[in-house]
Amino acid sequence: MKLGVGLPLLASLLSNSIPVRATSNSSIAQWLYTSDIDDEALTLLERPEIQGVQSLYTWKSLEPQRDQYDFSAIANDLTRTQSRGKHLWVQIQDRTFSNANNPVPKYLHRPIYNNGSVPQCDGDDCDNNFVPGGWATAQWNPYVRERFQRLLKAMAHAFDDKVYGFNLPETAIEVQSNNASGYTCQKYFEGTLDNARYAASVFNHSYVVQYVNFWPCGWANENNYLSDSFAFFAANGVGVGGPDDIPYKQTMENNAYPYMSQYRDQVPINVVAVQEPDLAAINPKTGEQFTRDEFLDFAEKQLGSRILFWALSAPWLH
Repeated sequence: MKLGVGLPLLASLLSNSIPVRATSNSSIAQWLYTSDIDDEALTLLERPEIQGVQSLYTWKSLEPQRDQYDFSAIANDLTRTQSRGKHLWVQIQDRTFSNANNPVPKYLHRPIYNNGSVPQCDGDDCDNNFVPGGWATAQWNPYVRERFQRLLKAMAHAFDDKVYGFNLPETAIEVQSNNASGYTCQKYFEGTLDNARYAASVFNHSYVVQYVNFWPCGWANENNYLSDSFAFFAANGVGVGGPDDIPYKQTMENNAYPYMSQYRDQVPINVVAVQEPDLAAINPKTGEQFTRDEFLDFAEKQLGSRILFWALSAPWLH
């Protein structure tokens, strides 16, 4: 199992393009997004315009002990969605935004894994005022990544062609580089690409997507992180997506949005989400909150997305 993506190997992978699944000319599909498929989600799933639901599952919940996997939550959610004639999309969470919730299994809390995770900051000025607000899995550690890829392989064996799609979380993290975990921007970048490549290699039927918003040390394509990563995804059959569909959002226009649009026909699928904070965003042209049609129009026509995941709190759903 490959444990690293060095620059020579990255260049060779970029040159070995694999076939891309045919794109669809149909209108963008509308799905739900939730951290838990509860009664509310199941009720909303009954709506005829909703085609499926994306749900989140943490690493530690899926592998409570080393090499002992518990996929019962996914299997149960799959049964409940399929019984309604709808699809399930899986997002595996290897990071959290709560200090009380470390996403990695306890067996990773060992020196060889650098404890498996490090604190991450979710504030507005993390460079000068680093206040831990959650955890990020140390995917730059090759031993951590090996364990994570074993999980991906087991999930693919159980659910490939059963779940509609699978995605890895957003690329943006804020962790300190001067810690004992060995973190650097480059190691994080290469480790993230390696996991995406591996996921696409074991899921041969279900879509695999890497969410991209910002790269550490890669703002506005610094270090060519955005251009190199999207070319890598296109070359390795990895779809692209993002956690925030916010029209005219300048920070995103400076980062992932142009590349999502550019690569819309070069990757297997392009998806995007309207999560809870996005619903409060103000349209600078109207001074009002964005409407359902404005979110949909931007996702489909500007980004080239084929699926839009809606937070359950979207007003039009109620």
